[in-house]
Amino acid sequence: MKKFNTIFVVDDDMVYHFIIKKLFSKCNIDVDTKYFFNGLEAIDELKDKVETDNIPDLILLDINMPVYDGWQFLEEFKKIKQKLTKEITVYLVSSSNDVTDLNKSKEYQDEVKKYYYKPMTQEDFETIFA
Repeated sequence: MKKFNTIFVVDDDMVYHFIIKKLFSKCNIDVDTKYFFNGLEAIDELKDKVETDNIPDLILLDINMPVYDGWQFLEEFKKIKQKLTKEITVYLVSSSNDVTDLNKSKEYQDEVKKYYYKPMTQEDFETIFA
C-alpha cells in the first residue's frame, strides 16, 4: 500500500503546480492529485467530503494566497479535523523564510507536520513519499 493515495495541492501559483506534476513524474509517484488555487476552494472540498473516505491523505499547503491564505485554511481545518474519517498529513510549502511565518507555523503543530521551502526538490519528495 502507498503511503499517500490522494493529495490536495493548495497554491495559487500555476508554475508550482507544474513543478509538482513534474516531481511526481520524475519520482514515479502515482497518486490522485487535486489542485486548488486558494484555501477556500480546498476547505470547501474538504467540508463537502468530511464524513466520507474520499478525503486526501496529504495536503501541500502554501501560505500566501488570495481569498483564503494558508493560515485561514488551517483555522477552518482545525474546526473540522475531528470529524474527518482519517488523519490528513499537512505540509506547509512556502517561499517565505520569514521568521514570523516559521513561528506562526508552530502554533499549528497539531495540524502541520513540517514546513518546506519552495521550490520543492526531488529530495523533499523522496522524504515525504518514502
